Amino acid sequence: MQDPVRRKDVADTPEERVRQAVIRMLSDQRGIPSSLMSVEKAIRVQGEIRRPDVVVHDRGGKPWMVIECKAPGITISQRTLNQAANYNRVLKAPYLFITNGVQHFCARVGTGTIDFLDDLPEWPYS
Repeated sequence: MQDPVRRKDVADTPEERVRQAVIRMLSDQRGIPSSLMSVEKAIRVQGEIRRPDVVVHDRGGKPWMVIECKAPGITISQRTLNQAANYNRVLKAPYLFITNGVQHFCARVGTGTIDFLDDLPEWPYS
């Protein structure tokens, strides 16, 4: 399967299908350019290298949304939210999005708060 962000073929796994569906949705339905997305780009979290599934950047290059994808058979749990939140301690994006392709959770991150939203926020950088 072709990844339009990394511009290469990637293994066709259940989690990768979810990740590619999210990338297509963000691009096709939300108008977010794939050039402002990074996929599995290494960051250092508490001294260890981690790779967030997708990070959407604003037009200035700052992280706007951290996205964590799981395979459809994996239940979204507090552990999944913690994983995305740990990435965001480094990235400091205002939004988190967690999905397994079946369940989806989006939240706005404030100073010491996480407010869950009913839908993805509008892309304000068109």
